[in-house]
Amino acid sequence: MKHLPNLLTLANLFCGCIAIAYILTAQPYLSLSVQGGLPNWQWVNGAEQMYMGSIFIGIAAICDMLDGMTARALKVFSPIGKDLDSLADIVSFGVAPSVILFKLLWDALMGEKNAFDVNMIGMAPAFLVACFAALRLAKYNITADKQQNYFIGMPVPAVGIFVGSFPLILWSNPYHLAAVFQNKWVLYLIIGLLCWLMVSGVKFFKMIPSKWNLANAWPQLAVVLLTVIAVPFLGVAAIPFGFVVYVLLSIGLTPSLSKGEVSE
Repeated sequence: MKHLPNLLTLANLFCGCIAIAYILTAQPYLSLSVQGGLPNWQWVNGAEQMYMGSIFIGIAAICDMLDGMTARALKVFSPIGKDLDSLADIVSFGVAPSVILFKLLWDALMGEKNAFDVNMIGMAPAFLVACFAALRLAKYNITADKQQNYFIGMPVPAVGIFVGSFPLILWSNPYHLAAVFQNKWVLYLIIGLLCWLMVSGVKFFKMIPSKWNLANAWPQLAVVLLTVIAVPFLGVAAIPFGFVVYVLLSIGLTPSLSKGEVSE
């Protein structure tokens, strides 16, 4: 049983790798088959692959939550477990979301008049999310003792869940929001904001409160309730809506968290 937390962390990493594999095959591609001794090329639409990538990022997030809960329940803690958790997170919630953003930028740039002149420079900023996620996790590993009741900077799994919701929105297209992700400037803005939030001094409250009472847990309850209420109206767009609520509440509560008024 003592290895269960690490097994869940590895499951997180495994799901992150599967998500990347799905996302990388998301664009239409040519498939070669032989019929009657002659080569036959067919276009294969890979749009649903992005959707599956999002699903596996979600499963990775569940595994990431469970490994911490399991470690606390079993009272099993080790430096290897902490480092392994960060290594898994950088793949599932850093690299996988970067690949999603890369694909979205590719789609946006391919829709422009000068599509044939597009090069890697236009899509490379997507991987800044992975770079800043690595920096965020490295900083956390050496300051974790000071972040018992809150995170300094946006937690990387939150970034992964936020970006991971984009393909779901593209798939169901509530309120025609899919068009938002076909604008390269919107995508660049999202990338810039996410990178800044991860290394900012904003204190983000943990979604599992230190004490289960209304005075201490109301921010977490507010995020959950508002997100659930938004589901009938926004559909899958309720996920980024909940993310925005979490960010705004954390920014508003940063002074109180610094003084310990909310956490304790």
